[in-house]
Amino acid sequence: QVQLVESGGGLVQPGGSLRLSCAASGTIFTIYGMGWYRQALGKQRELVATITRTGTTNYADFVQGRFTVSRDNAKKTVDLQMNNLKLEDTTVYYCWVTIITGENWGQGTQVTVSS
Repeated sequence: QVQLVESGGGLVQPGGSLRLSCAASGTIFTIYGMGWYRQALGKQRELVATITRTGTTNYADFVQGRFTVSRDNAKKTVDLQMNNLKLEDTTVYYCWVTIITGENWGQGTQVTVSS
């Protein structure tokens, strides 16, 4: 059983920054992929950024250098630093963690970009 606890969402003005954090706990021996997805109402969940155990990152095209994903293997955490946020970044963001038994998802954290 894996528990994922997310934090860091909230309200920010366009051009502002937020940092999302996710901590994994439970019966975990090895974490493989970690990262963040997002899902707007009525749309499919989409990749934002992922990072492998060895630090290889993958970003969605819409990130355009604005976000940085990082992880701490010892602490079992993954963060997403989001800069220069745009109105269209408003949605729910989900932490994603893959272990040997499969994928695990956080409960989601709301990010709202509004002036």
